[in-house]
Amino acid sequence: MRTLIASSLILLTASVAAQPQLRQYSATIEQSMWALSKNTPLECQLQHDIPQFGQAVFRSIASKGLNLDFELQMQRLPDHYGLAEVLSVPPAWRPGEPSKAVASMKLLKQYNGELPKKAAWTLLTELEHGFSPTFYFSDWYSPYDKVVAAMNPVQFPKSYQQFNQCISQLLPYGFDDIAFTVLSYETGGDELTRESERRLGQIAEYLKYDPEIDFIEIQGYTDSYGGRWMNEQLSVKRAEKVKRFFVAAGVAEERVQVEGFGERRHVAPNDTALERKINRRVVLQLTKP
Repeated sequence: MRTLIASSLILLTASVAAQPQLRQYSATIEQSMWALSKNTPLECQLQHDIPQFGQAVFRSIASKGLNLDFELQMQRLPDHYGLAEVLSVPPAWRPGEPSKAVASMKLLKQYNGELPKKAAWTLLTELEHGFSPTFYFSDWYSPYDKVVAAMNPVQFPKSYQQFNQCISQLLPYGFDDIAFTVLSYETGGDELTRESERRLGQIAEYLKYDPEIDFIEIQGYTDSYGGRWMNEQLSVKRAEKVKRFFVAAGVAEERVQVEGFGERRHVAPNDTALERKINRRVVLQLTKP
């Protein structure tokens, strides 16, 4: 009998020890804060603090297409590869309603967790409905603990409305779209084509909001009509005119380099009007640190 009781106690102790201990992180109703931490035509960022854990961040940037990503920024970064199950948990005032599985988020060593556009929009929609997106994963530093980190939907609607308004005002192009640009010219002078004028205007609009442009390289070219020396001077004139445009837009003059190559380095033959138009160009290359 004593042996049976002892065995039962051992099994019970082992069973209790096998149950994971939950470490739960979530803002209380009083702590729950949502903030539009970035609000420019280049970037929109909606942030929610999870006390003693980190931040939940939704981000959309200027681009040709609508984009969104989510980042779970953790104070203690993962120590090895793992997965976090992402559930949408209903509020307490909706008893009996089940949680919804949203995604499995990869956790890489020494990196924050990230989710792509579709999952990120789903999280926003669930928050809008009053649900709490919640992340479940095993702790890397304790074999006995399971971490539960949740977003609190309290105070979410107003900031979400501001976030959507910011997204609607993002520029329809980003740095990658303008970092390498070719401008075309009318025949014989330094006047840009209408399309290139529009493109230069887009770059000027972008420069208003991005102070991180570190260096701009401007290379001027011509077609093969006219004398070689005159063409070289014309290519420099075209490049210098574009440089003045950037300096007027606020770029420091020493950060703009100009070169004129004249009729060298053709990218098309010079047999037709269309081919010559392709060769009459200025190439812009913008870099950031």
